[in-house]
Amino acid sequence: MPFIPHTAAETAAMLEATGARSLDELFDEIPARLRSGPLTHVPEALTEHEIGRLMRERAAADGEFLTFVGAGAYEHHIPAAVWEIAGRGEFYTAYTPYQAEASQGTLQLLYEFQTMIASLVGLDVANASLYDGASALAEAVLMAVRLHGRSRRVLIPETVHPLYRQVVQTIVSAQAITLDLVPMDGAGTTDVGGLASRLAGAAGLVIPQPNFLGCLEDVHAMVAAARAAGALAIGLVNPIACALIVPPGEWGPGCDIAVGEGQPLGAPLSSGGPYFGFMACRREHVRQMPGRIVGRTVDAAGHEAYTLTLQAREQHIRRSRATSNICTNQGLLVTAATVHMALLGPEGLRRVAAAAHANTATLRARLEAIPGVRAAFPDTPFFHEVVLRLPVPVPEVLRALEAQGILGGCALGEFYPAFADSLLVCATETKTETDIAHYAHHLERIVTRRRLDPPCAYKDDNPRSP
Repeated sequence: MPFIPHTAAETAAMLEATGARSLDELFDEIPARLRSGPLTHVPEALTEHEIGRLMRERAAADGEFLTFVGAGAYEHHIPAAVWEIAGRGEFYTAYTPYQAEASQGTLQLLYEFQTMIASLVGLDVANASLYDGASALAEAVLMAVRLHGRSRRVLIPETVHPLYRQVVQTIVSAQAITLDLVPMDGAGTTDVGGLASRLAGAAGLVIPQPNFLGCLEDVHAMVAAARAAGALAIGLVNPIACALIVPPGEWGPGCDIAVGEGQPLGAPLSSGGPYFGFMACRREHVRQMPGRIVGRTVDAAGHEAYTLTLQAREQHIRRSRATSNICTNQGLLVTAATVHMALLGPEGLRRVAAAAHANTATLRARLEAIPGVRAAFPDTPFFHEVVLRLPVPVPEVLRALEAQGILGGCALGEFYPAFADSLLVCATETKTETDIAHYAHHLERIVTRRRLDPPCAYKDDNPRSP
């Protein structure tokens, strides 16, 4: 594909065919008040060499940090083969595979992705991805309301990712759907004691596993409570965790819908994205599931073939009456995820999850040994994130750690005022014993000094240059 798809001669031929004398005349039906006008803030063009140098300088200015931040975006090892394959032209530039006869490779890949996700979460059918994890949860809430048919109220725990809750609220509020916030208990998990009364007349219950604070919820009890109340159970899961712990399809009587963020499956930490969401459900709910679904069939010659199926649910068929008008298929990221899962296999994914859990257990033990640092929920099972309470201001600690090239975690005070003194830390399989010891050394030094010095006098003694 050329960098400039239309030459001057091609543009002139197009104008002649349309009868327009210029591009401005071609688009003269657009009111002047809606046109952008000259792009005055766009800088002058650079050569290939100049733009390469600029990007290298900006990357160097960002620096390379040792990260212990999770909070919904996780650093995992991505085999080199993943993006070597995903970056091939036939995948990298592929678009929506509406023409099955020309898209068998893409359709087969999406079918395999669906199969892997359905197997991972223990449900019957998965779609070919959604925009991201937060909007996937919103789609699940809308789907639960459609399936329930009588209620427009859904319960969502306080332990669900705060940004996910904001996205869901933004999307569903315009459809007169109420989100009922379920408080957490003292163990960092959802208070299941009052669930039965709260669930009366509700359409659904969101169940995070693990939750935003890294804790493992009593998912069996939560699903059972939802089923007893006639509400749908919506599992919000980490795909890596599903390789190690019980998947949502096996929670109690089983979830109805499972969603999550697919970033841990082959997508790098890259300035906030792009990521993709996944969704799976029970077979009886499939006609209310948004997004594309690829099916396997045979063609006229009896050969195995793939095609989009149940398309009457989609925007291009039903328009405003579709199951969703915001969902999308993140094809490139799904390609990477499919290759990633195929390379690791079930055992590889399980090993990644086990290593992440073990590293986080080691990290917690090393950091708890620092005087004044303690785990917020010492008796609650966790996956690969834990909450630590610090004896000194969290923002100052994070700034001092960053000066040492360490991203120390996520400050929770912004989301939970009661945890203003708390830090959410994460260690995946990418962390070594040396990394953990390095973090513990600097955190102990910073905490010790901060407790001894007056607040106004505190400065780190060894700042790290970018």
